[in-house]
Amino acid sequence: MTLHGTAIERAVAYLAAMQDRDLDLARRYVASDGLTLVFPGGKRFGSLEEIRGNSAGRYEVVKKHISDCQSWVIDGTERVMITGTLYGKWPDGTAFDGIRFIDLFEMRDGLIVRQEVWNDTGERLLEMNKRTGV
Repeated sequence: MTLHGTAIERAVAYLAAMQDRDLDLARRYVASDGLTLVFPGGKRFGSLEEIRGNSAGRYEVVKKHISDCQSWVIDGTERVMITGTLYGKWPDGTAFDGIRFIDLFEMRDGLIVRQEVWNDTGERLLEMNKRTGV
């Protein structure tokens, strides 16, 4: 199934669906076979449910301010890079903002087959723990 819109538009729509926790909509943008999702710390997931489960204990709410999107094709594979900052609430309800992120997508036949995520959440948590003595 090939979706309409540019690779960037599809990647942004996928991120919006994940942010809204609408896994049914998000599934429309990912390949049903061979999906690879790599998150900070090298954590690998094979399903959207696994991502949601991993995020449940890390954030009460997490959203993205997108600042830049780029796309290119290498050897027939579309790639999209989206950068910006994360904002939301930690599990204790404390607000956060300004945490840098990069999402890199690989797409085939219009569907996401790989997502790699990098962000500075770990650095922010270390900084907070130093201030609180934890």
